[in-house]
Amino acid sequence: MSGTTTIPGAVRAVLPNSRRQHFQHGPIDLVIECFGESSDVRHAYDQAWDRFETILAELAGELSELRTVISATSVVTGTTARRMIAACRPHARQFVTPMAAVAGAVADEILDALSAGRILQRAYVNNGGDIAVHLAPGETFTTGLVILGEAPAVAGTLRLRSDQGVRGIASSGWRGRSLSRGIADSVTVLASSAAVADAAATLIANDVYVETPTVRQVPAQSLDPESDLGDRLVTVAVGDLASAEISQALDAGSATAQAMLSAGLIHATYLALAGKSRVIGAAPSLIDLARQQEAA
Repeated sequence: MSGTTTIPGAVRAVLPNSRRQHFQHGPIDLVIECFGESSDVRHAYDQAWDRFETILAELAGELSELRTVISATSVVTGTTARRMIAACRPHARQFVTPMAAVAGAVADEILDALSAGRILQRAYVNNGGDIAVHLAPGETFTTGLVILGEAPAVAGTLRLRSDQGVRGIASSGWRGRSLSRGIADSVTVLASSAAVADAAATLIANDVYVETPTVRQVPAQSLDPESDLGDRLVTVAVGDLASAEISQALDAGSATAQAMLSAGLIHATYLALAGKSRVIGAAPSLIDLARQQEAA
């Protein structure tokens, strides 16, 4: 395939000078790449596209339930929606809706369609920074660890081996594309799936917080009337923070990450705020940090 193919509401393109493909439909924006024999790769992309055509309408059909606080009685039928609920259910003791895992769940769903019946060495689906990864035995995947500061910056490298069990990477923070109740510049989580990582990153980032006059928050519905967060406060600006305030906020987020790690829900977390950072979990085997970003 070459150039751009358009179907009602969706666009498929090959990115210039690469084998990567770009799928876009409404708010879903994916970059996909896979490696293997040419026939398997070609069929894999087509399989992923076939699934992509249906995924947005499927989610829209259950949006009311997906924007509702998760509970033992939460019931959905779509496979992506079920991934969202499964990823969020372990956190049901606190406020969380399945939307906390939507980007990661979409990445997982498309990756499964991509790889079904195909022999691929490695593959990934990147949904706006939430990444689902396929690794055959002995394969590795390397990507940059990005901080969502005033200008995105690479803090280090994530190096995944097939035997480590990490198949999902997700990031969250108040500067990201979703609303956040915390003040983290960035929280990146490594987990068994992108949906699990997405839910965890959302909740950890929410807890990176400290009460201070330099943080400005507004009700979520004032920014997005349909937000699943309702009238809960979300961060829209973070001014200068004292060193003690930075440490207090990172301590709070780190405690949440450590609890998830101890429960076996995640593999590792990187938290960044105002030039300071913390790593919780398996590092440096998974996360290689640039020296200037190491935690103080």
